[in-house]
Amino acid sequence: MNYFEIDGKNLNIKNSIGIIENNIKIKISGKAVKKVIESRNLIEKWINGNEVVYGVNTGFGEFKDVIISPGDIEKLQVNLLHSHSAGVGKYLPDKIVRLMMFFRINSLAKGYSGVRIELIEFFIKIFNNNLIPLIPSQGSVGSSGDLAPLAQMALTLIGEGYCKLNGKIYKSSDALIKCGLTPIKLSAKEGLALINGTQMMSAYLCKALYDSIYLSKITDISASLSIEASRGTSKAFSDILQRARPHKGQIDCAGNLRNLLAKSDIMKSHIECEKVQDAYSIRCIPQVHGAVKDTIEFCKKVLEIEINSATDNPLIFSEISDHIEGGNFHGEPLALAADYLCIAMSELGNISERRIARLVDGSMSGLPRFLTKNGGLNSGLMIAQYTAAALVSENKVLSHPASVDSIPTSANQEDHNSMGSISTKKCYDVVNNVKKIIAIEFLCAFQGLSFLRPLKGGVGVEEAYKLINKDIKPIDEDIIINELISKIEKVIFDENFLRQIEKKTGILK
Repeated sequence: MNYFEIDGKNLNIKNSIGIIENNIKIKISGKAVKKVIESRNLIEKWINGNEVVYGVNTGFGEFKDVIISPGDIEKLQVNLLHSHSAGVGKYLPDKIVRLMMFFRINSLAKGYSGVRIELIEFFIKIFNNNLIPLIPSQGSVGSSGDLAPLAQMALTLIGEGYCKLNGKIYKSSDALIKCGLTPIKLSAKEGLALINGTQMMSAYLCKALYDSIYLSKITDISASLSIEASRGTSKAFSDILQRARPHKGQIDCAGNLRNLLAKSDIMKSHIECEKVQDAYSIRCIPQVHGAVKDTIEFCKKVLEIEINSATDNPLIFSEISDHIEGGNFHGEPLALAADYLCIAMSELGNISERRIARLVDGSMSGLPRFLTKNGGLNSGLMIAQYTAAALVSENKVLSHPASVDSIPTSANQEDHNSMGSISTKKCYDVVNNVKKIIAIEFLCAFQGLSFLRPLKGGVGVEEAYKLINKDIKPIDEDIIINELISKIEKVIFDENFLRQIEKKTGILK
């Protein structure tokens, strides 16, 4: 059996999502084991020497000055999990929980947390057995990390709380038995090390980014279909124009559009028309889509640093034989990145909806009104645009930055919080809304192109049309539209859709 070997520093968005999607099992590298053992030896040394270390033999937060007796150190860790399991609301999606677990294991494997290697190995067994803790989604303020969600996750390790196994919900103690596992007893610092981190924020942002990277490419495809259906010009996408304002994303997007529209019969058919230039939602696609691509790239760098970081407190540095109380658990980098991505993806949805509106408006598109032959008796795709408008409006509300807020906690000991949990969760929601908006654009553009047959679009446009046409036919009379949207969403978010188009256009950026 193949295992992915974690060492605390080798994760990226693509391999992380791949491990979760494909249920790949993991193990810890030998080098990481050595580092973990070295830092744990220091913890044991300090305990035996009665040295005061925050979270090891002291209380937490405002109780930082309360010294805990040696006999109560293990109970302190369990009490911490109990008291911090205070989340509420619907449970996190299973894949988000799996990402949380994976990222927390990787952070512990860096060897700065002072936990026993036995704890990490037990955590890996839980992950590899696909045990999924039930974690309420609300309660984190984004520092000291995602305390409440991670505490709920950690309960499973000690046989408390509830989790899923093979789609069924069990008491964690019963689920462990089914997997042949015995709950672990926590030792000094281990409860704190399990919950002091940014892994819920990281999980949400990782999934949102993975989907955004894909969306940024297929939205160039949906836009190219809309350009053809509305008989726009490709002149605004010339390389020389983009390089007069050389933002990388803008250059890449324009290149994608040129490749998608290459050899278009539709484009040739209206080359002598009276139109001087297209509306912004067509003409400015490289400038808008490109800015989104640049935003994604920035956020990707932030996230990939974070998922390979040590984010608890205190951290144990065996190389200098010291512990440092700090703030690596603070979610500000993720909070700001998620708010930035949230705004960018909302804009991707905004401009797509404007193209949808143009396609269904016969006075602007030159196509039958609402893309139906027998208007009046049929309403065509009129309400599909309403749905896109509703999703865009929802995204505008969700795009208010959560990171500008901070509510102090723990009697003002923790007096500035990132609210990154809110930023990342709503970013995830915005991205899912944008998926549906883009599906609607594909539907409208596909229907619009059907009125221009037998003229063919560019090589990429034509391939997209053919792939969609395998499952969906142009509509001649009204049918249930949400079923069409769901079908087309399934087609375009199968990654084979992009791969097939790239065989015609080359790799899209």
